[in-house]
Amino acid sequence: MKNNKFNTLNDKEWLRLTGIKKSTFNKMLDILQVAEIEKFKKGGKTNKLSLENRLLMTLSYWQEYQTYFHLGKNFGISEANCYRNIKWIEDILIKNSDFQQLAGKKSTNKWLF
Repeated sequence: MKNNKFNTLNDKEWLRLTGIKKSTFNKMLDILQVAEIEKFKKGGKTNKLSLENRLLMTLSYWQEYQTYFHLGKNFGISEANCYRNIKWIEDILIKNSDFQQLAGKKSTNKWLF
């Protein structure tokens, strides 16, 4: 991950921040990277946020129940873009057999890996 302030977190701090282990985060990131490559084969604009930050934003939304408005302000994007990014990540992860249990879940606490 490019953001150094998150690289310095130990495993326990990472779990407290995101609600998931680093290995689960990396697994999610791998799935999303493949999906993003497929998405851009059809064309389109690159996203303002890195994939890592979009996943962190989604995990923050699941963990803390912040509004899209607040998340958008924290990550420097509009409320609508925040919603679209989180919805896309949720849809991609739910389609994967490893994360199908996300469908209907409101908290990451129930599916810690």
